Order: sequence, then C-alpha cells, then structure tokens
Amino acid sequence: MKAICVIPGKPNSIHLREVPKPRLEDVPHGRGVLVKILRVGVDGTDKEINAAEYGAAPPGDDYLILGHESLGQVEEMGPDAQEFRPGDYVTATVRRPGSSIYDLIGTYDMTTDDRYYERGINLRHGFLTEYYVDDPEYIIRVPQGLKHVGVLMEPTSIAEKGIAQAYQIQRRLRVWRPRRAAVLGAGTLGLLATLILRLRGLAVVTLGLTRPPYRNSELVEQLGARYASTQDLSLQQASEKYGPFDMILEGTGFSPLVFQAMETLGKNGVLIMVSVTGGDRKVQIPADKINLGFVLGNKVAVGSVNANREYFEMGVQDLAEAELTYPGWLCKLLTHPIKGLENYRELIDTLTEAKDAIKVYCEIAAL
Repeated sequence: MKAICVIPGKPNSIHLREVPKPRLEDVPHGRGVLVKILRVGVDGTDKEINAAEYGAAPPGDDYLILGHESLGQVEEMGPDAQEFRPGDYVTATVRRPGSSIYDLIGTYDMTTDDRYYERGINLRHGFLTEYYVDDPEYIIRVPQGLKHVGVLMEPTSIAEKGIAQAYQIQRRLRVWRPRRAAVLGAGTLGLLATLILRLRGLAVVTLGLTRPPYRNSELVEQLGARYASTQDLSLQQASEKYGPFDMILEGTGFSPLVFQAMETLGKNGVLIMVSVTGGDRKVQIPADKINLGFVLGNKVAVGSVNANREYFEMGVQDLAEAELTYPGWLCKLLTHPIKGLENYRELIDTLTEAKDAIKVYCEIAAL
C-alpha cells in the first residue's frame, strides 16, 4: 500500500513509497482492528518533522509514515475485538504506552518515560497511508453524523484535555465557576478551544495576530465570542477591558506570551500551555511581580501535551453538541482538502504557504 513518509533526520525528505499492508495478526490475542483510512489532517508537527527538527523511525525501519490526525472506517476485526463492527467510523489516539506507572494505567499521555511513542511522530508509524491495524484500546468510535468533521477529533482532544485538566486542578477550591477565558491563537486549536469554552458557558476573548475581519475572526464571533488582534490590543489591555480571566489557554507557539499570560491571569486562575516550542528565545520578565501574583492569587500554570481516549471521547460529545448548537460551523474549519496520497508535495506546500488555511487535510478515500 502507499504511504507518505519521511527519512527522520533528513530535511525535506517527504516522499511516497510502497509499504507492507498491516495484518490483524500484528496485534496479539486476536485484538486487531483493521481500519481503512479516509482522511488525515496535517499541521505544524508534520511540517517540523519534514524539516528534521524531531521525529524517529520505528525500530527496524529507516522511514516514518507521517500523520497523526485520522479518520477511518473499520473493515475487519480479530475474534476478540468485538467492540466494533465493519463500517464503523473511527479515529485513533496518537500516544502509545511506555513503561511508567502512568502508561500502565492507560494515562500514557502523562508518561514520565524519557522515551515516548507517538504514531506519525516518534517511533511509531502514522496514518498518512491506506490502512492501519491497532488495538481497540486506542480506537474511538465516531458517530456517523460526525463523519464529515471527524478528522478534527485529534486537535479537539488536545483542547479538551487542557480545559478538563484545569477543572480537575481547581477541585482544590471546592467550588470553581470560571466565567471569563482568553484563548491565545486563532488557528485550528484556538478555534476549537474557543468552541469548547463557549459550550461550557464562558465569555471568551480569542486573540490572534491578524486584524479582523477575516475568516478566523468571523468564526470566533459566530460562537458569540470576541476576537481581537494583538496588533491592536495587548493581552494586558484585553484583561483590563474584558477580564479578569479565570482561564487562559496559550496555543500560539510564541513562548513570550506565556509570561504575559502569567502576569495577567486572574486570581484563582489557570494558565493552560499546550503549544510545543523550539528555539532559544530569551525575554526579560517582571519576575517578582509574577511570583507575587501567583502566590497571593493562588494561581496555577499547567502544561498539557497529547491526549488519551478519555479526551477523544469528550471531543466526540462536544462536537456532537456543537453540530446542534452551531450548525455547520465545524465544516468551515476544513478549508484545504488535498485529494490523494500521491499529492503529498501539494499537501506539505499548502500547509506551509496557504496563509488563509485553517485545517489542511488529505482525502485518501471517499467517506
């Protein structure tokens, strides 16, 4: 079968190659599920792996199949994998267990291992191919009514986890009823985080770099949230005008904003950091002021990476609610479909060059 691959460590090595089709027997104890892949989303992670910034091939291979945002359809199951039926629409988690206690209890996204396994990212092949086989533990059913937006499940799970973790942490307060939130970044993740927070009844301000009006700002406003450009309104000014913020989700990849968020976060607030940053940026910060604010304000800053099935299942529920509450809104995020694995170069070029893109995805087979 065909697959879009890279040679890890070799910049701009993206290519199409023939790879072996997986078998049910690849998963032990009759628990294999064969999934035909329909759509796969791509994002900055795929671009960075192709640039050889990180990523590693599975043992025994010198290539890595890209893709970690999947939608597929079950074709066949092993004798002890009866959780699914042929024709079910499904998505799959990305992280796979290591050896820490957290991996062993199913919270593999919280591993303390230095070595981690992620499909399409590190030491495990991804989904930009025609089929995969996996254990039902890592496969989540997507209702047929969500199949047209099911490729959004993985980025949705990232936002779900960060927000759910904030509520979990604040159980320490006995009662925590956040009213106002800021989302930093108006890309796919920022838009989905804005959606989830609006579904929970919060007043949301989403900040992006581009001045409105444009597609993303209009999508924010269609949810009843506010959009502001950081060219016109700083985070501090947004806090003074619309805050204080009980929750701030930072997803821009611009690390200096983290420290601005720490400074502006409201009392008893939670700062959620979900962007993975590279480089070696250095900034001057008002360290004493930030420290004092966190101590006297009982504030929390939490990092959140990846997601296990719990957060994918939350995502299914919220996307279903979104389809009812904001009909047609999710489809507007799917801006740049690319047909066929053979168009891998167009896929990566669109991801890099299309300034108006929200979600770029590969249409591998018909829904």
